[in-house]
Amino acid sequence: MKFQRLEDLRIDHDKTQKEIADLLDCQREVYRRYEQGIRSIPIDLLMKLADYYNVSIDYIVGLTNTKKRYPK
Repeated sequence: MKFQRLEDLRIDHDKTQKEIADLLDCQREVYRRYEQGIRSIPIDLLMKLADYYNVSIDYIVGLTNTKKRYPK
């Protein structure tokens, strides 16, 4: 499953795949595979991306169109 929103969020924040891969402590190619849906994203990395972009995991994976995070 391709996560188009990962790519969209990255581009909206003017970040490269390399910069996001560095944030996640992985190689750029691994992150590219996450973005393209070739490789499953571990939940801990999804949580990190949701925190970084200040959106919910549900938004990243396409379960909602609302970017707002849930209250803690």
